[in-house]
Amino acid sequence: QLQLVESGGGLVQPGGSLRLSCTASGFSLDYYAIGWFRRAPGKEREGIQCIRPDNSSINYVDSVKGRFTISRDNAKNTVYLQMSSARPEDTGVYYCATKPRCRGHEYGYWGQGTQVTVSS
Repeated sequence: QLQLVESGGGLVQPGGSLRLSCTASGFSLDYYAIGWFRRAPGKEREGIQCIRPDNSSINYVDSVKGRFTISRDNAKNTVYLQMSSARPEDTGVYYCATKPRCRGHEYGYWGQGTQVTVSS
């Protein structure tokens, strides 16, 4: 079965850190760009960051610059999103998706999402 599975979500205090994982099964992530997205309560889904097969990355939103870091470990078939200096507005369901390229709106596989709640 081809799927992406996100994990690592939970409750984190403002200013805290959390690492999300996006692991593929049934296929290799090596040649895909992988994007992280989130849907905050009552809002549209937004892109956060994307990492290319060559490990270069882009931010989709300015609000995470300097706070979130995307990385990949091809040996583990996993992409990570390291969240630091968390803010209440980071609360939402976080998803990862395969993309042919970071720019553009084409998507492949999506995970089921993992909930992140930033609250004291």
